[in-house]
Amino acid sequence: MVFTAAMSAVGYPLVLAPVAAIGLLAVALRPVVPGTVARRRLALLRAAVVTGAFAVLTVELMGALRLLTLPAFAAAWLSFLAAAVTAAGWRRRRDAARGTARAATHRAVEVVAAPEPALVGAAAGPAAGTPPPALPPPAAARPVAARRAGWSTRLAHAWRTAGRGERLLAGTVGGLLLVELLIALLAEPNNFDSQTYHLPKVEHWVARGGLDFWPTAIHRQVTIPPGAEYLLLHLRLFTGGDALHNLVQWAAGVGVLLAATRITAQLGGGRRAQLLTAFVLATTPMVALQATSTQTDLVCAAWVACAATVALDGLRRPAGVGAMLALGAATGLTALTKTSGLVAVGPLLLLWGLAQLRLARTGPAPDRTGPDRTGPARTGPDRAGPDRAAALGGGTDAVDPAPAGDSRPRRQVRRTVAGSALILLVATVVVGPFLARVTAEFGHPLGPPRLRESIPMERHDPPSLVVNALRIAHTAFDTPLAPLRRAGAEAIIGGARLIGVDPQDRATTFGRERFPEPSWYPDEDRVAFPLAGALAAIGAAIALARPGRISPTQAGPLRAYAVVVVAALLLHTAMIKWQPWGNRLLLYALTLAVPLAGLWLDALFRRRAGGTAGRRSVAAGLAVSVLATCALAGVLAVSYGFPRRLVGAGSVFTTSEWDTRFLRRPQWAEEFRWAADAVRATDARRIGLVQQNDNWEYPWWLLLRDADGRPPELVALQSVLPGRPPADPASVDAVVCTGSRPACTALVPAGWRVQFRGYVGYALPPER
Repeated sequence: MVFTAAMSAVGYPLVLAPVAAIGLLAVALRPVVPGTVARRRLALLRAAVVTGAFAVLTVELMGALRLLTLPAFAAAWLSFLAAAVTAAGWRRRRDAARGTARAATHRAVEVVAAPEPALVGAAAGPAAGTPPPALPPPAAARPVAARRAGWSTRLAHAWRTAGRGERLLAGTVGGLLLVELLIALLAEPNNFDSQTYHLPKVEHWVARGGLDFWPTAIHRQVTIPPGAEYLLLHLRLFTGGDALHNLVQWAAGVGVLLAATRITAQLGGGRRAQLLTAFVLATTPMVALQATSTQTDLVCAAWVACAATVALDGLRRPAGVGAMLALGAATGLTALTKTSGLVAVGPLLLLWGLAQLRLARTGPAPDRTGPDRTGPARTGPDRAGPDRAAALGGGTDAVDPAPAGDSRPRRQVRRTVAGSALILLVATVVVGPFLARVTAEFGHPLGPPRLRESIPMERHDPPSLVVNALRIAHTAFDTPLAPLRRAGAEAIIGGARLIGVDPQDRATTFGRERFPEPSWYPDEDRVAFPLAGALAAIGAAIALARPGRISPTQAGPLRAYAVVVVAALLLHTAMIKWQPWGNRLLLYALTLAVPLAGLWLDALFRRRAGGTAGRRSVAAGLAVSVLATCALAGVLAVSYGFPRRLVGAGSVFTTSEWDTRFLRRPQWAEEFRWAADAVRATDARRIGLVQQNDNWEYPWWLLLRDADGRPPELVALQSVLPGRPPADPASVDAVVCTGSRPACTALVPAGWRVQFRGYVGYALPPER
């Protein structure tokens, strides 16, 4: 335990390294292009993507060198922090130099523009000789202290100018985030999939010191993309345990809100529309519950949303190298976290490419957004004038003006083609090493046949696609109203049979599951989102049919974005089988769709305030009721949601650490302890594992650690990897088993005594 305490004392301060890096990089990566919407949020999202890519590539590099150790990762992060400090300092010095140059230009313009005193006296009468009022200096020319003061008072100004409704929306979102942070810190990881493969794969990496595949009966430990687990690995090495693992998804939840609200602003939404977007998304039970979990869906949604907001910038102006690098990194991080997220990233990249080609013909779109919709109107170089050319001449967003005599359209086409290649190259650098290992192991980049056939659709005839889409929609929009659920399910089943489709067809249904399955209960793995889904669906319909009604200044981009969202949903239902927990797989699509809900809700309230017809006031009143219900759903999710809650049975305040881990299966808690105690009493060093594909492995890593905290030597006695034979049962000192006693007995050497209690068992040689 002394070793563990010493390592924790060294490693815990390093947990702040990613946070500090994002803050510093946000300074270094501030956009310089005039008219950029929500500049600070974009800077934070850029910094998050860069930091995430660094974290992933660090794991790949250190894994290849077999250096998955705390000293190696500490050195990597300290070097990255030093680079971030250098970049932030360079950016501040460059901004200060530009500010000085602009101030000098500004003073020169004032001198040239100043009228002759004689002329002023002749024309102005009593006020003759009075100099004209001084123009305000550009933002970059103001002292740094003054600019910092402006930043610090921006939120205060927004709060003072906000109405009660906007304050209520912001307060609810902030309150939910704080409560989720509390739960994430207090609750131990207890997600079912995390016990089976998310967290065991992290422990295997630490124990082995590298990323090479290992023999296992749980193929998901090696075949499912590990992007989120790479992030967990950093925390595991820093802290020596899993106390902070839930923070990865919580941070992803914050990132999702930042990206979604910026998308709303890019589509023409003002402050209220952005707050409505944040409110609807934050109060969605699936988001609230996953923000305290070690699942991976929220991480995937965050990377997809980062790709979306960067891609939308490309609709108005030619993209710079920085935007292309960010798009490539976000694409790679999405693919490395959850390949289903590419269903949305693909259409987004297509939209970006088409917009870039269109700009080759039309040129950059004029700035029609008016004042910055995240705060007061902007003046100075952020709007127009000579500073625009200066801004376009540098920075990661910069686009060089076309030289005289060059064909701008052809130049932009070449730039778009090269940019597309760069995006794919960066994405390949991020996800390529993992895909290479999978291809080398299974002969296919998507893994073994059992993985390729379990989740993707195996039938694509129109009737099957329609039935699959209806089943997915039924599960996503499920409510506590049992008669409504039954009526909808019976209609889908009856309609499927009428058109000759088996509603339980294994080619369109995951595993042995059967439709329908109740999903209204606030469970992190399957809870439905009828309110957020319905609001987003209405927003998408209006954005497609009459975008000018909800965003007069950005009607074209809004419609194009809505087409992308709808295309992603259609592709999802055409490519992924129905499954009871399919709602969490839709989290990335919900994140992209909610900005449409925020925009049309804002338009509804705007028309009401403008003195429109009474029926619109009724509609606005109904919308307020729906928002109140959303708030109630979010509060209930964090209060009573499963398997982490504030109050009631299983509360994070009243449930012990070990019992919290087993809230999914309380009856297994003592069984695991009973078997582990028996094995530990024999001082067994090499321990064999017997388990099935969906069994819990992670508790063994916790219970069988050495007294000093070092991981045990756990080896699998079964393997589903053809090239990775299992360990010889005769080479182990003890065997621990889960699930099937016959499977355990069949692998135990002759003469060993086998003990089983319910789900868990163990076997020891006679001399032990």
